Amino acid sequence: MKKVFFGLIGLMIAFNAVAEDRKFSSPDGRIEVTVSDSDGTPDYSVTYDGNVFILPSPLGLNTSMGEYMSGMTMLPEKEAPRLIEEQYSLKTIKQSQVDYKAVEAVFTFAKDERPVYDVIFRVSDRDVAFRYRLYPRRNTLSCVIFSEATGFQLPQTATAFLCPQVKPGGGFAGTYPSYETGYSLDEPVGKNGWGEGYTFPCLFRNEDKGWILISETGVSSAYCASRLMGEPDGLYTIGYPQEGENNGNGSAAPGIPLPGMTPWRTITLGNSLAPIMETTVPFDLVEPLYEASKEYVYGPGSWSWIIGMDPSTNYDEQKRYIDFTAEMGYRTVLVDALWDTQIGRDRIAELAEYAAGKGVALYLWYNSNGYWNHAPQGPKGIMDNTIARRREMKWMQSIGIRGIKVDFFGGDKQETMKLYEDILADANDYGILCVFHGCTLPRGWERMYPNYASSEAVLASENLHFSQGACDNEAFNACIHPFIRNTVGSMDFGGSALNKYYNADNAPRGSVRRTSDVFALATAVMFQSPVQHFALAPNNLTDAPAWAIDFMKNVPTLWDEVRFIDGYPGKYVIMARRHADKWFVVGINAQKETVKVKLELPMFNAGDRVRLYTDDAGLNGSASEIKVNKKRRFDLEIPCNGGVVIETL
Repeated sequence: MKKVFFGLIGLMIAFNAVAEDRKFSSPDGRIEVTVSDSDGTPDYSVTYDGNVFILPSPLGLNTSMGEYMSGMTMLPEKEAPRLIEEQYSLKTIKQSQVDYKAVEAVFTFAKDERPVYDVIFRVSDRDVAFRYRLYPRRNTLSCVIFSEATGFQLPQTATAFLCPQVKPGGGFAGTYPSYETGYSLDEPVGKNGWGEGYTFPCLFRNEDKGWILISETGVSSAYCASRLMGEPDGLYTIGYPQEGENNGNGSAAPGIPLPGMTPWRTITLGNSLAPIMETTVPFDLVEPLYEASKEYVYGPGSWSWIIGMDPSTNYDEQKRYIDFTAEMGYRTVLVDALWDTQIGRDRIAELAEYAAGKGVALYLWYNSNGYWNHAPQGPKGIMDNTIARRREMKWMQSIGIRGIKVDFFGGDKQETMKLYEDILADANDYGILCVFHGCTLPRGWERMYPNYASSEAVLASENLHFSQGACDNEAFNACIHPFIRNTVGSMDFGGSALNKYYNADNAPRGSVRRTSDVFALATAVMFQSPVQHFALAPNNLTDAPAWAIDFMKNVPTLWDEVRFIDGYPGKYVIMARRHADKWFVVGINAQKETVKVKLELPMFNAGDRVRLYTDDAGLNGSASEIKVNKKRRFDLEIPCNGGVVIETL
């Protein structure tokens, strides 16, 4: 049960009701936020352990009621900052039990002596978050927000780890943007990607002082999703969707009722990457928007499409994958695109009945469709129409479909956020879980929408099939996601292939996997999502190492705790996850040089028996049982494209 406590903050808060600058601190005192109205321009800044992480950065809104970025005055505080403490449970994120503690401070800004908006700050021991609460003006009870001054001024010596936004209408069948571009790493601040800014989340390194992750949460049908626009001096500002998104339909500027709130903008910071990887801020700041209609079931599954592509979406192959899934002890099979024409609705019902007899359920793929793309894959014309969508979901409920995967969304405009929400809300009415692909980043959705499972929003496993270049860079990309994309929400990657070749025969043609089998096991733990459709194939029961199959049969997809151990974006990652009382320590390496580390792992006890999976220099994997020594110390080596896994027995 959730409990919320409010109280006054003591000596750790310096708060002056008269001075232009007002300061307040995190519960542990290490983060300090300063808010000002100097020269009539609202701004804020952030320090950590006395070091500047965010320099004075602009606040403000330009709305249909007026421009509220300049000529502003910060009014005396109505009440002192207060301490908020909350405990909640959420089994679908990186940490199942969360104890959230933060200081909340509210700053009211006025123009022409009339209060216009509050800026509400929440500061925990690793996160700064803020949002606007806009007041009505006379009889005006709604408004359009044309733009925000909201910015993040990084030190010019900082470096950036960012994913550029693309122009709309490009890519496959005009489906861009879909958060599926590569990252630039360790670049100087002051750029603007390919001219369109950057997609959230955005990671920065503040020299040797620490790390900063900027993102947003709490985006629903009540607002649009945003991006960061880069300026030459290291200032990054909030950018709204591009006009061309959704095939040019709909407004790029959000509208809100008054009084009304914007989403939370979040800054996670620390002197290491641990707060970045371990933050729960996307979920701390939001609440469920409706009750779950049932107890939803999560877990691993399989899908034929990643190996066999479109031709594999046929009745016989899906039946073979159901048998394979049952033998693996998995819960679901994802039947991908074109099932409506290549299998048919009647035979899908037969497959669902057959799967149920094996203790397996189905996910079905759908095109989001509508007027925003030219993607020809079916089923089409269902998920964008309320009447057709609910009729379809009633049919799915009647044959026992577990979930849906909806693909090819149109961008980040408010009306697209409404489509996501409508699909989720309707699916909950019929007890159906939702996975999204070709889509935006989830922004607190695991907590907001109880039947939300996961989103792609990343260069996922399909690219490994399509491109040898993606295979060659698999380890490099995999060493990015735990520090950036997967920090803020579940990531439906669809990987952990054990085929050497990306084809149904596992024959020497097409894309060749460069990474090791141990690497595949490590990423099964490393990439967090409560529903995982792994890129395994029935032939792996005989052509993959028995130890690898045994591991994959038992790998969890729900986690109780995560810990950062070591690593650097794009180079290597070592991290740990806990499921109940069982720990998994995993690592991968993208560097040419073998990573050699000496680690003390306090999650294990001296004398414990653990299973160790390692690679030799030739990426030949093996598994062995070892005893944890008195110092709980492990000397590990991870070759390029290789991995390591330590598993509690």
